Amino acid sequence: MKVVILAGGYGTRLSEVTDVRPKVMVEIGERPVIWHIMKLYSAHGFHDFVICCGYRAEVIKDWFVNYRVRQSDITVDLKNDAVEVHRNAAEPWRVTLVDTGEGTMTGGRLKRVADHLDETFLLTYGDGVSDVDVSAEIDFHREQGVLVTLCAVQPPGRFGAFPLGDGETLVPTFKEKPHGDGAWVNGGFFVCEPEALDYIDGDDTTWEAEPLERLAEEGRLAAYRHHGFWHPMDTLRDKITLNDLWARGAPWKVWHE
Repeated sequence: MKVVILAGGYGTRLSEVTDVRPKVMVEIGERPVIWHIMKLYSAHGFHDFVICCGYRAEVIKDWFVNYRVRQSDITVDLKNDAVEVHRNAAEPWRVTLVDTGEGTMTGGRLKRVADHLDETFLLTYGDGVSDVDVSAEIDFHREQGVLVTLCAVQPPGRFGAFPLGDGETLVPTFKEKPHGDGAWVNGGFFVCEPEALDYIDGDDTTWEAEPLERLAEEGRLAAYRHHGFWHPMDTLRDKITLNDLWARGAPWKVWHE
């Protein structure tokens, strides 16, 4: 089963670090966020990836082309222009990198890689980490008999919360960074059937708009509720938070080194 990762966005809310690299290459613990996402899928036995590139696609391509060499012990024969790998410590990944256009919308990017998708596939964004049980979500998807299953999450709260009645000046209870208002939101991490691609018109189609709206109206969109960890990489604050969490053990790290 292939894993499609949308990696073409500009990351405008992370402009401090995305002027020279795409959002998926922003680092958490010295590894780009896309690596963390791929490690999650790899932990569940999925090693075949299709990366939908766009903005600064060459940065992503260069990183993957050189990844095996960076992870291994090597001998470089400058005279004969050869590299010998002595200890290959790279992951068993097969990565297809497709330039899906710099201004293409999310649905359009997915449509552009349709030729690589002839069976049930997994889909996610390249800007969030989670410990979602991908295998359980796939089982849930098959039980539902739908075309698309999305991972529903409750986003983390941004501020400390406490109840305060009219006229009260003392805080009875306080909870730092609780969950939001209890609403469920799309956390990405989709399971999709190839027929879902027929709901995408072209480059200007946003996956989260008409395709998912139509699928929902037709009863072909299911939601798998994830109660574990999920956090986006949208802002500089998110980057700082995720790097701090990584240093303290990383709740999304479900793999073993």
